[in-house]
Amino acid sequence: MQQLLDMQSEAFKEELKKTKEFTDKVCESKGWVYGINEDVNEGVTLGLTRNKMLYGKRFCPCFMVEPDESKPGKYKSTDDRICPCKPAIEKEIPEDGICHCQIFCTPEYRAAQEA
Repeated sequence: MQQLLDMQSEAFKEELKKTKEFTDKVCESKGWVYGINEDVNEGVTLGLTRNKMLYGKRFCPCFMVEPDESKPGKYKSTDDRICPCKPAIEKEIPEDGICHCQIFCTPEYRAAQEA
């Protein structure tokens, strides 16, 4: 059963603020920048916030989240994609310049997109 969240609630707004701070820190710590598409960045940030509120972790919103059968009451995502995910850190951004969700990229990738 899908749970609903009120995106206008104070709880959601507060968690959204925390998620934005989190993604800012990810960029700073990894030397990344945000992808050029602001609509994508907003959608991914909202998805990360939703997943944090529903499942307790900032699972990547581009992949399915499902109950973890080995840990009742816990959840997991496809490829265990918790932001910033291992595939983005180890493969996607080093090789492609941008992660699957397109929220994080290298400064060089963004500059090429802006050109």
